[in-house]
Amino acid sequence: MQQPTATTAATTTARTAAVPAWSGMVRVDDTALAVTDTGGTGTAVVYLNGSYADRSHWRRVIADLGDGYRHISYDERARGKSATASDYSFEATVRDLDAVLDARGVQRAVLVGWSYGAMIAVHYADRRPERVLGVVPVDGAMPVEPLDEEAKAKVRGLFRRLSPLFPVCRRLGMAARMSAPQHAEINLELIDLSAPDTLLPVLDRIAVPTRYVLATGGNLGADEKTMEGLRAVVTELAAHHPHLRIAAKVPANHSKILRREHAAVAATVRELADATAPQAA
Repeated sequence: MQQPTATTAATTTARTAAVPAWSGMVRVDDTALAVTDTGGTGTAVVYLNGSYADRSHWRRVIADLGDGYRHISYDERARGKSATASDYSFEATVRDLDAVLDARGVQRAVLVGWSYGAMIAVHYADRRPERVLGVVPVDGAMPVEPLDEEAKAKVRGLFRRLSPLFPVCRRLGMAARMSAPQHAEINLELIDLSAPDTLLPVLDRIAVPTRYVLATGGNLGADEKTMEGLRAVVTELAAHHPHLRIAAKVPANHSKILRREHAAVAATVRELADATAPQAA
């Protein structure tokens, strides 16, 4: 039998050595992100939050998956325990994901994103496929028709009216430490990124396994007919795409999917992570 060389022995050790658990702040640009890494030897799974949400929404999914995976979660800028920043753009969120992966020494990971986080996941997979094992978009990254200026003004007005509720919503992990205009611009930028001419080419280029978990019904921003139409477009795309599949369509709505259907999300992550485990080694 051929004896392992020093190089192969070192590689084997590196692959099997347990990463210690860690929790702390990761610096990026002019801010710092609150990050938790459970460590271990399993496939790295990175959780990406909704627009104004914090990482607490993933706790049920993480519990369902258990200790066999390396769970990495973090709060985006001005959410949860992360610091405020001068830039809350979508491009900043992509830099944040790079910074977290680099800081934790993760070469490749499964990305799981809910809503806004799903958009981060698919864009990152498109730009940096060498760092992504697979993607699980949870009722997000779906094409939406762009808004005209009148509709955008209504969105800005809605966030102004809702701003007195922000302190309460923050305690529930559903609002950021931002002004009403900043909240509105994040939403409007997401809608622009979701325009079919912008998003569909990104989805067409996806070259890693991508498994959607879709909700049912409407949400606070769109009625049932609108949301089901968006989901139908993704379902049709998946029928002809070599890497994209619909893993599940669950009865919970967009806002409640991580709370009521965490088992379905966890099952999808488990199947994808286990299928890509040899690539992660």
